Amino acid sequence: MQSGGMEFNMSNLESKTPLLQVCDLVVKYSSGGDTVHAVNGVSFELEVGKTLGLVGETGAGKTTIAKSIMRILPDHAVKAVEGQVYFKGENILSFTEANMRSLRGGSISMVFQDPMTALNPVRSVANQIAESIRLHQQVDKKQSLKLAAEILETVGISADRAGDYPHQFSGGMKQRVIIALAISCHPEILIADEPTTALDVTIQAQVLELIAKLRDDLGTSMILITHDLGIVAEICDTVAVVYAGQIVESGSKEAVFGNPTHPYTKGLFGALPDLYKDTDRLSPIEGLPPDPTNVPTGCSFHPRCIDASEECGEEEPPLVKVGHDHYCRCGNTDESRV
Repeated sequence: MQSGGMEFNMSNLESKTPLLQVCDLVVKYSSGGDTVHAVNGVSFELEVGKTLGLVGETGAGKTTIAKSIMRILPDHAVKAVEGQVYFKGENILSFTEANMRSLRGGSISMVFQDPMTALNPVRSVANQIAESIRLHQQVDKKQSLKLAAEILETVGISADRAGDYPHQFSGGMKQRVIIALAISCHPEILIADEPTTALDVTIQAQVLELIAKLRDDLGTSMILITHDLGIVAEICDTVAVVYAGQIVESGSKEAVFGNPTHPYTKGLFGALPDLYKDTDRLSPIEGLPPDPTNVPTGCSFHPRCIDASEECGEEEPPLVKVGHDHYCRCGNTDESRV
């Protein structure tokens, strides 16, 4: 299977190993007798203290990538998980569940998209945070509750609300509780899965500012999953554009935003309003993402691509270098520009 990201080669790595390396990750689900090709050969790296943005439409496979890293994919639906996920040089896909429990929530943590489904409605928020602290740190219940209250204050929630229950908080405050839970053990990697989707614009800005501040204060590396290029521009260092379970373009934020190369990436930018241009209509991408149970042959984007040729439907293009730390998966890419 063709890799969805930069080809992984141990001999090509620098002496300083990246904190996280996802290599040729493939995830297949089983649904009603059909095979769902959710992730199709994704590879990327995350360096210490950096933030990677995974961008794409709903159903592109972004959340499945995150859940694969966390090892929280639903067992009843998963048909196959292939590839490697290296954390500090160790393949965590080969870890026992006991080893993953010590890693999950401690070294690698996740902010989920919907705080109501991520929080236990019958336990106080302090108790939920304190439980995570006790699992990963050698402290008693009293000390863990004290630390939980302090962490809540770190995310802007008064300690006197520590005994409250999730239903007593607004949407924005519940999301802050989820962030507090995720950072309670000072993780080295924080995965934020569309953390502001259900929030209004004002609260969204506050939550993003909070996440950025905590990342900088704690020195945490982060993977930010979003469909909002504005958020990527504000928060991320590097970008990976995901389509039909593959990375179709990746690179530094400056490279991808300054010179979008893949037709899908261009389409995402074309659908954004520009305050500096007088435009009658935006340019949305025609059509819909492919059915993951029946992914097109060749380039998965070719049925929606205005520049597609007959060859685009026959052979899957590799990911090629189109600039410094800038890669694109398109059969019409001019490699001579590198």
